[in-house]
Amino acid sequence: MAQGSKLSLNISIPEQRDDLVCPADQIIDAEKLIVQLASATENYNDEADLRRQTAVILLEHRKAGMAAIEAAFRSDPLAALPTRRAYCWLADCLVTCTFAVASQILHPKISSTDDEALALLAVGGYGRGEMAPQSDIDLLFLMPKHITPRAKSVIEAMLYILWDLHLKVGHSSRTLSDCLKLGAEDFTIRTALLEQRFLVGDKAPAATLAKRLKSELFQGTETEFVAAKLTERDERHERQGERYVVEPNVKEGKGGLRDLQSLYWIAKYVHHVESIEELVQLAVFRPEEYDRFQKAENFLWAVRCHLHLVTGRPNEQLTFDLQVEVADRMGYQDKSGRRAVEHFMQDYFRNATRVGDLTRIFLTKLEAMHTKPEPLLQRIFSRKPRVKDGYQVIHGRLAVLDEATFLSNPLNLLRVFEEGLRTGMLIHPDAMRLVTANLHLIDDSLRENREAQQIFLDLLLKHGNPERALRRMNELGVLAAFLPEFEPIVAMMQFNMYHSYTVDEHTIQVISNFSRIERLELEEELPISTEILRDGVDRKVLMVAMLLHDIGKGRDQDHSVLGAQIARKVAPRLGLNRNDCDTVEWLVRYHLLMSDMAQKRDIADPRTVRDFAKAVQTVKRLDLLTVLTVCDIRGVGPDTWNNWKAALIRALYRQTRHALEEGMEALNRENRGTEAKKTLRAELHGWDKKDIKHETGRHYPPYWQGLHVTAHVVFANMLRGLGNDEIRIDLHPDDDRDATRVCFVVADHPGIFSRMCGALALVGANIVDARTFTSKDGYATAAFWVQDAEGSPFEASRLPRLRKMIERTLAGEVIAGEAIQTRDKLKKRERAFRVPTSITFDNEGSEIYTIIEVDTRDRPGLLYDLTRTLANSNVYIASAVIATYGEQVVDTFYVKDMFGLKFYTESKQKTLENKLRTAISEGAERARS
Repeated sequence: MAQGSKLSLNISIPEQRDDLVCPADQIIDAEKLIVQLASATENYNDEADLRRQTAVILLEHRKAGMAAIEAAFRSDPLAALPTRRAYCWLADCLVTCTFAVASQILHPKISSTDDEALALLAVGGYGRGEMAPQSDIDLLFLMPKHITPRAKSVIEAMLYILWDLHLKVGHSSRTLSDCLKLGAEDFTIRTALLEQRFLVGDKAPAATLAKRLKSELFQGTETEFVAAKLTERDERHERQGERYVVEPNVKEGKGGLRDLQSLYWIAKYVHHVESIEELVQLAVFRPEEYDRFQKAENFLWAVRCHLHLVTGRPNEQLTFDLQVEVADRMGYQDKSGRRAVEHFMQDYFRNATRVGDLTRIFLTKLEAMHTKPEPLLQRIFSRKPRVKDGYQVIHGRLAVLDEATFLSNPLNLLRVFEEGLRTGMLIHPDAMRLVTANLHLIDDSLRENREAQQIFLDLLLKHGNPERALRRMNELGVLAAFLPEFEPIVAMMQFNMYHSYTVDEHTIQVISNFSRIERLELEEELPISTEILRDGVDRKVLMVAMLLHDIGKGRDQDHSVLGAQIARKVAPRLGLNRNDCDTVEWLVRYHLLMSDMAQKRDIADPRTVRDFAKAVQTVKRLDLLTVLTVCDIRGVGPDTWNNWKAALIRALYRQTRHALEEGMEALNRENRGTEAKKTLRAELHGWDKKDIKHETGRHYPPYWQGLHVTAHVVFANMLRGLGNDEIRIDLHPDDDRDATRVCFVVADHPGIFSRMCGALALVGANIVDARTFTSKDGYATAAFWVQDAEGSPFEASRLPRLRKMIERTLAGEVIAGEAIQTRDKLKKRERAFRVPTSITFDNEGSEIYTIIEVDTRDRPGLLYDLTRTLANSNVYIASAVIATYGEQVVDTFYVKDMFGLKFYTESKQKTLENKLRTAISEGAERARS
C-alpha cells in the first residue's frame, strides 16, 4: 500500500441525464466505477502505477460506454441530439474522475489559499455540449493569478491518463488575466471562451471569468466579433468550394455544421442567448424557420456521427465510398430507379441549402440592428438606385415597401426577381422570407397566367444574367413552385465521378455558360458557338431547352425520352407556339446526340457525319444543338470541357453544316481521299515524284479520311526506308487537342494494336483516341492520342521515358499483361460506383466496319484487356474511340473479321460479347483485389 493510501477519494460523477440516446447507467456504471477507482487509490506503488490503474479502469468504462451509445444510435440513426449529448456526458464522467484522482490523491491541495484554486472548464464544441464520436476534448485549466507547481503536476497527471484513454485532448493552462488578454488578441480563443462550461474543481475562478469576459471583453465589441466571424466564414467557403460540391465537408463546407455554429456564436455574443430557440422569442427567427434550423442541424449531426463511426477517426469529408455506407446506416434504400446514396445526398444538399437560407436571414437582422446611419451629407448626395413602385432600397438591397400590397398580387412573387435583375441589386432577405412564406400563392392559375409566363421568360432572356435570378428562385422554392416538374431534380445528386454539381445546379451552370457566350466572354475559347449566337438563333427556344434538358433525370427510364415528354407539357405553359414547342421537345430528346456522335464515334468516317446530318435535318437545328451541347458539357464541371472535346465538336459541326448546305455527296469518301493526297504532295518538300507516288499509293482509302495531313506527313517520313524488323515511334504534343499524339510504324502482325495499348497503359497514359491502318505493303501505321492522369498532354520531360517503355514492350522485353496487373487497381473511394456493362454491335453506322461499343466501368488496364481479347479472337481493329465520363468509359471499336468482313451473324456477335464480358469481369475482380 502506498503512502498516499490515507487520502480518500471523493468523486462526484456528473448527474445522470434522461435525455441521452440510451439510459445513462448503460453508458457508465457509476457505482462500479467509483468502487474500482477507490480500490485503486488504496493499493498502488507510485504515481505511475496509479495513473496506469486509473487509465485501465476508465478505458474499460469508456469502451463499454462508446459501444452502448453506438448501438443505441444504430437502432435510431437520426437521433443525433441525444447521441451527441451522450458522448458529451461520457466525456464529462471520464474527465471528472481523472481530475479527482489527480487532484485529490496524486497531488492533493496542501494549502487552502485562493492561489491554489484550480477550475477545470470545457471549452469549444465540448463546452457547448456537442460531441461526435471522434471529437476532441478541449479543456481549460484556470487559476486566479498564476499557474502553481501543484497545478502543473495535476495537469500533467491528468493529461497522461486522458491520453492513455485514447482521447484527443486540446488543453490550455491560463490565469484569468491570460484569458482576457489572449481573448482580446485572438478571435479563435475568444470564441472558445464564449462557450466555456464549468466541469469540476473550484467554482470561484470560473464564475469570475464568466463575469469578466462579459463586462471586459464581449461588451461593446459585438461589431468586430461579427465581422471576424463572417470573414472566417467567407475564407472557409473559399477553401471548401461551392455548397453543391459532390464530396462535401460536413463540418467546414458551405451549408455545413460550422455555418450553424457560427450562427450560434454570433447569437450568443450579440443577443446573449444560450440557445437558438431563444431567437424566436426575440423575433429574429419565425417558428417555422427555427423548425427548419433544428431539422438541418439534426440531419448534419447525424451524418457527422455516422461518418466518425464508419471511419473510426474524426473524418468530416463525405467521400463517395463513405456516402454509400452512411446512407445505409441512416436507413436509405434504393427506390424509383435511384440508388439509396442518391436519395441520401439529395437530402444532404437540401439541408445545406436550408442552412444557407437561415444564415442569410439571421445576418440580415443583425445588419439592420448594427448598421450605423450614413452621414447626412452622404445621404443627401449619394444616388440610390431607382426602383419601381412597391419597392424600396434598404442597406443597398431591394426590399418590399408594403407586405400586404405585395401579396395582394401573386405576380409580385415573380416580379421581385426581375426587378432585382433590372436594378442589379440583391434581394433583401426579408423580401425573400416573404416570398418563401407565401409559395402557396403560386398555383395553377398563376402558372397559366400569360403575364406570369412573360415575366418568367423575361427573367431568362432580357437582363443578361438569368443564372442569378434562377439560383435564388431555386433556393427559395419559387422555381419548383412555378415549374412543379423541376422539383424532383432540386438538389438531386448523380452518384458518379463525372458530374460535379447536382442536377438543378448543373442546369443553372448550363444557362450561365450560355450567358457568358452571349456576353462575348468566351469568344476565343468557343469561336463557333459565339459565331452562331452572333448570327442569330431563337434564344427563347434555346433557353427553354436548356432549362428542361435534364428535367427527366432520376426516374427509371431514359431521361432524354422522359424529358421530351415533360417538355411537351411545360413549353406551351411558358407561352411558346407550336413550332417552338416541337423544337424544344426535339432538343431535349436529342440533347446528347451531338456529344455522343463526337465522342463515341469516328467522325472521320463519312457515315457518322451522314447519319448525324440526317438526324439534325436543318442548319437551324444544328446551330441550336451545338450551343446546347457545348453549354451542357461545360456545365458538368469546371474541368470537363477541354480542347479535345472542343476539336471533336468543331469538326462534327463543320462537316455536318457542309453536308447540309452542299448535299450529302460532299461527304464522298473518294473526294476526301483525293483531296488528302493532294494536300500531302504539297507538304512533302524535297521528295522526288517516284517516292511521293509510292507513298500516296501504298495506303487504303480509310487512311486518307481518318487522319489530318500533319499525321500523314509524319507517317510518310517514318515509313521512308523502314526496315522489316524496325519500330519507329514519334511523340508530339497536340496542344490544339490537349493531348500527346503517339505515332507508330512497324511491320504488321496480329495483336500489335493491343501491345501498343498495353505499352501506353504501363506509362500511365490514358488513350482518348486511336487509329490503326495497315498499308498495302504490310506495315501497321497507328496513331494514338493520349493524356496524363490530369487530362493534359504529357510534359516534354516525360516523353523519353514514355518512348523507352513503349520500345521495350513492343520488343518483348516487358510483357504488358503481367506488368499491368500491379497498376490495374481501383482507388478505395472509387469502389462504391456501379456501372453496368453494355456491349452493342452496330453494322449500320459505318460502311465497311462493324462498330462494337463497350460501355463499362473504367480502370487502367481495361483497354488493353479488351483489345487483347479482340486480337485473340482474330478481330482486326481499325480504330478505337474512347469517351470517359468519370468512372464510366465507352470504348468504341471499328472492326472487321479475319476475312475483312463485318460481324453480321448473331452467333458470332454473341461469342465475341461473351469473351469481352469475361475479360471485363476478370479484370474488375483483379482491380478490386
